[in-house]
Amino acid sequence: MPLYRRIRRPRILIALATAVTGVLAVTLTLALTVTTYDHTSPRAARDKASGSVAGAVDCRKAKCVALTFDGGPSPTTPALLDILKRDHLHATFFVQGKGHIAKYPKILRRIADEGNEIGNHTWNHRILTRIGTDDARQELTRTQDAIETITGTAPVLMRPPQGRTNRKVASICRELGLAQVLWSVTAKDYETTDSALITERVLDQTHRDGIILLHDLHKGTVPAVPGIIRALTQRGYTIVTVSQLLAPAKPRPGMVYRP
Repeated sequence: MPLYRRIRRPRILIALATAVTGVLAVTLTLALTVTTYDHTSPRAARDKASGSVAGAVDCRKAKCVALTFDGGPSPTTPALLDILKRDHLHATFFVQGKGHIAKYPKILRRIADEGNEIGNHTWNHRILTRIGTDDARQELTRTQDAIETITGTAPVLMRPPQGRTNRKVASICRELGLAQVLWSVTAKDYETTDSALITERVLDQTHRDGIILLHDLHKGTVPAVPGIIRALTQRGYTIVTVSQLLAPAKPRPGMVYRP
């Protein structure tokens, strides 16, 4: 019996060691898969930057939050622009090519002319991590070219569809001079037309230095914006664009900014 134990124990230990090694290998693989791009927060970017802020808002001192809209321009966008203009505010619009820029160039021009910030949200809203490098680059360059042709200025910001990015996407963005912008607040306005619910979701999630994601093309969103603005202002927030939130830091191509 003692001899049997001496023979079996090493085998058990070897099996356990092999299992542990396998778990560690899977864990390391997952960690490398998740952490494949450089990222920072708006606050961290500001803290590392030096210099003064151009304009009236310094988010190092003010309690700022960035207001952003994806997926336009759309027929609902002019009403949103009217609201922003009335309240003397500006937002960041991550615009899409097919069915939007191509269809409503005059609305895109108005977004720019009224001092709002324009970012790239790809041409066909394809998930960039799921397609090849050349196709992903084309999704962005085609949109860049269209925006520059209409407004005279190429964007320096982009938002990857569904927020999905990786090392490949970051490399393309560095090449094209685009910083990546994610978000901290989502009302999921694509799944509801209830403006009160959209407002509630935004207010529940918003904190200083946050980035709010909305879609002005959905039915319940634009009607919710006045209440969102009013409530945020009452809570002491200053509503800004993404670039204002980062200032005095400049958007860094390829970097992912997420609160």
